[in-house]
Amino acid sequence: MPGFGDEHARVLVVGLAPGAHGSNRTGRQFTGDASGNFLYPALNRAGYANQPISVSREDGLKLKGVFVTASGRCAPPANRPTPQELTNCQPYLQHEIEIIKPRVIVCLGRIAFERILRIFSIRPSAMQFRHGAYYKLEPGEGKRGQLPGEIWLVCSYHPSQQNTLTGRLTRRMFDQIWRRARELSDHG
Repeated sequence: MPGFGDEHARVLVVGLAPGAHGSNRTGRQFTGDASGNFLYPALNRAGYANQPISVSREDGLKLKGVFVTASGRCAPPANRPTPQELTNCQPYLQHEIEIIKPRVIVCLGRIAFERILRIFSIRPSAMQFRHGAYYKLEPGEGKRGQLPGEIWLVCSYHPSQQNTLTGRLTRRMFDQIWRRARELSDHG
């Protein structure tokens, strides 16, 4: 499942993997499932999406300034990709980062955060995942030196029902993530 959105985006959104009954069925990231029903209204409120709904590839949704992708490219068994699956998919995510050259990467969940750190060869102990945390990566940081310029990493809980229905991730908390992403992408 490829990512989609504005190919000149300043903000890259990285999720976990396509949902079997959402993205895998509809052919578009975070489309036709509960996670997308939480994500796209937030992107709409933040001015990144022209509408708050995403039900199919033909629904008219357009993203501006943001590109949405995932760490894994296939719907994983039991909704959880194995480390090997994520490693196999990593070149696709890395290629999207190289093409888009985002100023901000919003990591939806710990696994997405850890995959981004791996791409830039940053030890997970150097930065801790917690909702609302954000980190500045300097050009050349990481063993591979793949950073074209400074990039901000912004951490958010994943908008899964497990998080949204329990109140672990609320609308207010999620909106704050997109305000922070906008601020960092516009001003650094």
